[in-house]
Amino acid sequence: MTISVGDKLPDVQMVKATAEGPQPVQSSEYFAGKKVALFSVPGAFTPTCSAKHLPGFVEKAADLKAKGVDEIVGTAVNDAFVMGAWNDAAGSDDITMLADGNGDFAESVGLTMDGSGFGMGKRGQRFSMVVNDGVVEQLNVEAPGDFKVSSAEHMLDQL
Repeated sequence: MTISVGDKLPDVQMVKATAEGPQPVQSSEYFAGKKVALFSVPGAFTPTCSAKHLPGFVEKAADLKAKGVDEIVGTAVNDAFVMGAWNDAAGSDDITMLADGNGDFAESVGLTMDGSGFGMGKRGQRFSMVVNDGVVEQLNVEAPGDFKVSSAEHMLDQL
């Protein structure tokens, strides 16, 4: 079942990419007490994700924070080392990368896709959400192959 607006995020382990190395976090604790702009991509360093999705959140970080967002989080079914390298290459200090290496988060929110045809296996869909104190306030799930509603620009319009 896909998560919906008003639902609490499930409690799963993710891994925060930091300069000191990977740090395990529990989603229920991590998202508690703050407003988070979360975006999910099928994979770090993939074309649309690197050319449009991450750069949009980098460019609009100050605008999102001005509208009450405490933190911007990017996630993908990649390991923390890949997520950290992606943020170093194309992101910014305004973006926190939470690796979903085993796809537990994507599966628990019901937003997985099968990327086997591209040699990618099970991945998270492209989506974004506004999470306030662990509860989904906005949810934007892309149709396969699209990049419209999960963008930073669309999220700004919602806030």
